[in-house]
Amino acid sequence: MNIDELNQVARAIVAERKGILAADESGPTIKKRFDAIQLASSEESRRRYREILFTTEGVEQYLGGVILYDETLRQSTRDGVPFAELLSRRGIIPGIKVDKGSKALALHPGEKITEGLDGLRDRLVEYRQMGARFAKWRAVIEIDEHTIPSACGIRTNTHALARYAALCQEEGIVPIVEPEVLMDGTHGIARCEEVSSRVLGKLFRELDAQGVAFEGLLLKPNMIIPGMKCPQQASVQQVAEATVRCLKRHVPAAVPGIVFLSGGQSAEDATDHLNAMNNMGPHPWQLSFSYGRALQAPVLAAWQGQESRVEKAQQAFLLRCRLNGLARTGEYGREMEKEAG
Repeated sequence: MNIDELNQVARAIVAERKGILAADESGPTIKKRFDAIQLASSEESRRRYREILFTTEGVEQYLGGVILYDETLRQSTRDGVPFAELLSRRGIIPGIKVDKGSKALALHPGEKITEGLDGLRDRLVEYRQMGARFAKWRAVIEIDEHTIPSACGIRTNTHALARYAALCQEEGIVPIVEPEVLMDGTHGIARCEEVSSRVLGKLFRELDAQGVAFEGLLLKPNMIIPGMKCPQQASVQQVAEATVRCLKRHVPAAVPGIVFLSGGQSAEDATDHLNAMNNMGPHPWQLSFSYGRALQAPVLAAWQGQESRVEKAQQAFLLRCRLNGLARTGEYGREMEKEAG
């Protein structure tokens, strides 16, 4: 393990104004998004959609990395250029999702555990040969108002995240560790902060116990937000303050960057929250984004699966990337978005 090289890659991903496009949706997930625009999900339609995203002119100013799915890493442009090579040429670092999804946690109703550790070492060797320089593993942390997650649920998921991270660093791949406390439910912002604090505290103890170098990883957490069904929603500033407070208590300063997931937020809300947090800086780490839906929803709405609308879709993608690039330095504003749109 070369910590300096890992650190260099991690810092490049979260360089000034840059973040990550999460383009690692599984087959069922991308099908749901294509269903919304009445487009059949085939290998070719998925390939073409990714090509539209990856060939958008100008996004290299705002994207330090892209998380790919196994299928996407093996695909190429119409001209035969592998996507990983295309991204690398543009100065965007290719990454790969390596977990196998979440399943029910035995003897713990309502909780989940992420699978995929079996055979991971060999898969990482192959992915690195194919051009991936970072990876991602998502742990799903269910939450209710009182009992979930259990201590066991937190322990098993954070232990798996640490094992994954150690394997990645052993192979010279930067791990993104993603402990997602879900936005579903009726819980309030205080409950989200309480659970997120427990998860992050346990996560970094597990990472340290397994010898993972904090300098060579990125954290992909949820923001501290009330459940979507909570009657008492929080202001942008309340979310920003709670999130930064939680992170400062539990995330070591050695971590180069924190790349938030959007977690079901609207594109505008995710950008608003990121902007507010960066306005509270400076922080010990870079506060950036690793958005999937919050970057892609406007693109799909503009594209509608029609070749005649590709230019419009790419304009929508570039705009969202640029606005989140502005939020990286606290320069984003809703009025600016209205003018740009």
